[in-house]
Amino acid sequence: MIRELKTFICVAQRGTFAAAGQQVGLTQSAVSAQIKSLEQTLGVRLFDRTGRAATINAAGQRAIPLAEEILRLFERMGAADSGNDFHGSLRIGAIGTVQTGILPQALVALRKQAPFIETHLVPGVSLNLLSQVDAGDLDLAIMIKPPFALPKDLHAEVIAREAFVLIAAKNVPGDDPLAILSQQPFVRYDRGSFGGRLVTQFLKEQKLHVRQALELDELDAIVKMVRSGLGVSLVPKAGLWLEHSADVRVLELHELTFFREIVLVSKYRQKHSALFNIFRSCVLKAV
Repeated sequence: MIRELKTFICVAQRGTFAAAGQQVGLTQSAVSAQIKSLEQTLGVRLFDRTGRAATINAAGQRAIPLAEEILRLFERMGAADSGNDFHGSLRIGAIGTVQTGILPQALVALRKQAPFIETHLVPGVSLNLLSQVDAGDLDLAIMIKPPFALPKDLHAEVIAREAFVLIAAKNVPGDDPLAILSQQPFVRYDRGSFGGRLVTQFLKEQKLHVRQALELDELDAIVKMVRSGLGVSLVPKAGLWLEHSADVRVLELHELTFFREIVLVSKYRQKHSALFNIFRSCVLKAV
């Protein structure tokens, strides 16, 4: 029955019997047969069928978290007794501020719990990391939450929210963030990045027309440019630059504060991996 439960969850994620069959390597008729067998065993219909279409119903929706819990328990039955029994590798993607922020603590904790696991760290921007997870080149990635829906076989869990602040050189006068933004040159967080899009949205909502001096994606570099007097910037409170925050003016946005969300992205099937869950717990403790 474990096989049928896995197929059921896959159909719920992919939306159709045909799409689920492609993912698990079964024909559409074989997927349909497994779902029918599961329904007969449970004595309840999980999908409403109309012609060739099948739509998950209320009973099916209620069954999804229960099926996931059963699979987690099943995985635990064959899980290693301790981290010392884990061998292999974990391919981790991470944006820059995560590499210098929460990741070092998380990796140290992982090494203590699973000392024989070899980790491979792949740096990158969020969009590229997302593509690598989707392609199977990475086991997981810690990145900025995308402003669009993920593919159905990917799962994203929010692990942190980082507030944006206005930073300026020490000699920049004034305490009103909007006034400073309208008067000073602006060092822009790259508009092509997920975080940069949030900045652009904020400026539009506040109807601010800034005088752009430079545009780049690396937060530490942005802070250095601001510190040198090139302009002011809107950046998240995250990463290595916070250790040098005394070198710049940091102004909170108060009721105008907006956030970027940091997510742990993986394939849905990784959620049932014991090693993934050990790493996830290490990340959450580091956060």
